[in-house]
Amino acid sequence: MIASSEVLCRVSLSIEVSSGRSPHTRILRVAGPVTLQNFTQLQSEFLREAIPLTILDLSGVPQMDSAGLGAILKYYVAAQKRGHKLVLTGVQGRVLDLLKLTRVDSLIPLAATVEQAETL
Repeated sequence: MIASSEVLCRVSLSIEVSSGRSPHTRILRVAGPVTLQNFTQLQSEFLREAIPLTILDLSGVPQMDSAGLGAILKYYVAAQKRGHKLVLTGVQGRVLDLLKLTRVDSLIPLAATVEQAETL
């Protein structure tokens, strides 16, 4: 039998990158759990380009641990220092609970959809 931590290591994180309506917007659609085992993949994608608005669509993320949350917070702070913006969309379930518990939901803007995030 495979231990649950071994299964988590095998769960990959999928990140689809696209442009928004504006050329100054990039959308990162994430699928899979964002955990200690794979958060560096998200960090690498954050660092790939410095765009004024990054929309992080988390509708495909069933869970996130403190490492994943830390990666998002680190990018949020870096974006703020450059005068850029990060908006989270599609946050639900356990991920939303984590954001509320840590009060990150009052720090980083949340939007229900990508389309709504583009108008913030």
